[in-house]
Amino acid sequence: QVQLVESGGGLVQAGGSLRLSCAASGRTFSSYVMGWFRQAPGKEREFAAAISTSGGRTYYADSVKGRFTISRDNAKNTVYLQMNSLKPEDTAVYYCAAGFVSLGTKTSEYKYWGRGTQVTVSS
Repeated sequence: QVQLVESGGGLVQAGGSLRLSCAASGRTFSSYVMGWFRQAPGKEREFAAAISTSGGRTYYADSVKGRFTISRDNAKNTVYLQMNSLKPEDTAVYYCAAGFVSLGTKTSEYKYWGRGTQVTVSS
């Protein structure tokens, strides 16, 4: 029912910025809580940020708080992740996800997933 496609990943130097986008198909985008997760090589997929259906509430992992900002534009069926002050430890594949649990932080709380976009931060 819902397809998610991430874009905006790439190679950036430490201290730089990137903005990821996630474009969603379907007519019910505004009904979903949206989240961003990331997975580094050899590690479990971990929560980064979540946003409520209206965009009025957000939640961040401690590792990205103050540096990353999640936002959404329901009219465009798109969610964003603005990443500033990037560090080498931010290097990972970043995944967009849609679910029904308010500001969910677990992978099991999301029903639909994109295929991911690579973010590499060089030192």
